[in-house]
Amino acid sequence: MASGRTRHNYLGTSVAERQLERRALFLEAGLRVFADQSYANSSLSDVCAAAGLSRRQFYELFTDREELLVAVYDAVQGRAREAVAAALSAPASTDIRDLIGGAVRAYTRAITDDIRCAKVAFVEIVGVSPAVEDHRARNRDRWGEVVAAIATRRDDVREPPGGWRVSMAAFIGAVNGAVHQWSLDDPRPPVDVLTEVLSTLLIALTAVPESTE
Repeated sequence: MASGRTRHNYLGTSVAERQLERRALFLEAGLRVFADQSYANSSLSDVCAAAGLSRRQFYELFTDREELLVAVYDAVQGRAREAVAAALSAPASTDIRDLIGGAVRAYTRAITDDIRCAKVAFVEIVGVSPAVEDHRARNRDRWGEVVAAIATRRDDVREPPGGWRVSMAAFIGAVNGAVHQWSLDDPRPPVDVLTEVLSTLLIALTAVPESTE
C-alpha cells in the first residue's frame, strides 16, 4: 500500500497526481498507526506525522480519522478480492474442493501477508461506529454475493441450508471471527491452519457430498 514516490518529491506532477500520492501516504500511515497504536489510542497528529504531511493536506482528502480507517479497510478488502479473482481465473484444478481451497488460500494470504492488514481490517474496524458497522455489513453481503454467483453456475454445488443469504452471512461471519482470533493469538497458528478451517467450512456449506459408493 506504500507509495513508490518519496514524501515531498512532487516536481513534474499534476495536482491530481499529488492528491493520489498523498492519499497513498495517508493510507499507509493509517495502516501503520492504527495497527501499531490501535485506532482508539491514536490521533490525527499521529497519522499526519507518520505520513509526513499536514492536517490541511489530510482534510483535503478525508473528513476525519474514521473515513481514513474505512479507506484502509476497503483497500485491504479490495486486495483480497483481486487475489481471489486471480486464483479463480487460472485454477490448477476444476474440482470444486480444489477451487474453494485455492480461492480461500488466496484470500487468507492477501489479508495475512502483512499482519497490519489483518489487525486493522478485522480488529480495529470492529464496533467503531454504527456507520462503520453498516459498511462492514455491506462488505459481508458483497462477499456473499461473489461466492453465491460463482457457486450457482456449477452442478457440483448445492444451495446451502437456509439459502445463500443466510449461509453466506454465517460463513463471512466465521471468516471475520477466525481471522480476528488468528491475528490476536500469540504465537499465531500457521496461515495454512486458517486456510484449512475456512475451506472446510465453505465446502461443508456448498459442495455436493462426495459419493460413498
